Amino acid sequence: MKKTILCSIFLIGLAISCNEDALNKVNPNGVTFDTYFNNEAELTAGVNSIYALVQSNSLVSREWFFTHDLRGDEVASGGGQLETPRNQLLIGVHDPNNGLVGSIWRGWYRTIHRANVVLEKGPSVKNISDAARNRLLGEARFLRAWAYYELATFFGGVPLYKEFVKSVNGSLKRSTQKEVYDFAIADLKAAETGLAASYDARNLGRATKAAAQTLLARIYLQLGDYASAKTELLKVVNSGLYKLVDNYTDLTNEEGEFNAESILEVVFIPSGGAYNWGGDSDGTAVQEETVRSQEYAAIAWRNLIPSNKILNEYEMKVKGDAKDDPRYAFSYWSVGDMFNNGATLLTDDMVQGNTSVVNGKTLKVSWRKYSLMYKSNAANQQSGINQRIMRYGDVLLMLAECENELGNSAEAIKLINQVRARKSVDMPPYPTARFPVGNKDQVFDAIVHERMVELAGEQVRNFDIVRWRKNKKLKAEPISYFQANKHEFLPIPQSEIDNSPSLDQKDQNPGY
Repeated sequence: MKKTILCSIFLIGLAISCNEDALNKVNPNGVTFDTYFNNEAELTAGVNSIYALVQSNSLVSREWFFTHDLRGDEVASGGGQLETPRNQLLIGVHDPNNGLVGSIWRGWYRTIHRANVVLEKGPSVKNISDAARNRLLGEARFLRAWAYYELATFFGGVPLYKEFVKSVNGSLKRSTQKEVYDFAIADLKAAETGLAASYDARNLGRATKAAAQTLLARIYLQLGDYASAKTELLKVVNSGLYKLVDNYTDLTNEEGEFNAESILEVVFIPSGGAYNWGGDSDGTAVQEETVRSQEYAAIAWRNLIPSNKILNEYEMKVKGDAKDDPRYAFSYWSVGDMFNNGATLLTDDMVQGNTSVVNGKTLKVSWRKYSLMYKSNAANQQSGINQRIMRYGDVLLMLAECENELGNSAEAIKLINQVRARKSVDMPPYPTARFPVGNKDQVFDAIVHERMVELAGEQVRNFDIVRWRKNKKLKAEPISYFQANKHEFLPIPQSEIDNSPSLDQKDQNPGY
């Protein structure tokens, strides 16, 4: 079952000389760009180093999921234990010096730098087949495109580095958001031709054709290009490689990794609770764990809890719906639940922090998705549960949105009903009493609902809100603190403006 891409850390350094005679020295025993990248193994190590940064503390193992969740409306503060920089994002008072904002920016640009090195050096590598070279360069292009997609959606226009920087004079001004998206689209189209459709057990976790197609669709949706998004999503559907799995909990537990619904996962492995807190921002000394469960689980720190909004979104009999949506119990822990393989009762005294109000009742509710509690009662909830980045259920719901926008509402209804018919969920098909689907707007409302309850806590909602706002699809602003001409984007980190010769204060995003 476990695991792959045990990311070898290939250190890529950039020496910048200020004094040609005194400082421009090369260690004769060191590894340089000129002496590395000689064969397939070294090119593979270079690509693995890009994955290592994506996996690191500054990105997916910690700050990536925090930043996405704090920018949406699915979470609330777990209590006074929530750190100040995170609470600032949650309530919308963050500024350009916010630590999470800087971490995400640096993490993705370090990812881009390593991808640029691989893409520049890869074509000249000898002792490698064309197929292997094209696949590895395709992976680097995919990871670079993912980085630019995240940066452009979080920050708007950003500096667009197409090759690795070799001097202090290599810094760039901001490109437009559209230019960044267009570059990512070109990268993904080029990557798609070389990427594998699937991998053997030793290489699970690497980017596939379907991952590139799904990311292309996400970018097209941000641009409001539903026809192009549909084309890419149909490629995934028609490949025949993916299907909805029966058990909803297998989408975010350890045993369900790399199942038939999974399109892209970031790989983690238990390392005995030796997580390197903050020490791996450059991708070095990475413990192969994630702290998602430690941060969110009911018996751990519980820094963020589900918002009342998401908890009350589910269909329930007490609200007049035909059935209680099973995805509620699959997604959250409540006091009174059994955990630790059914051996331990979750009691109120085990759960610190704030309460929630669900259907008029006050109780403590915590995130269950990605929580290790289902099979452990350890206080330390660091885990090896892979982070699912893309899955087939999301593909079907994005395709439903495209069909609805393109005038094919009947097909859209079939697609969302397919998701609701998952064996362990088995919700009544649309139309329902609360969600009639007699016209395009009603179908869109059903899609919004279904995306909320199907993909809750999976770092999707934030960018959904961003694109619906941008494409003027929102009927009401879902973020309570939102100010127009400010909160559309995160601020450019102040340290970047202060240190880059090509940026100054006028390049800051509005409102900051």
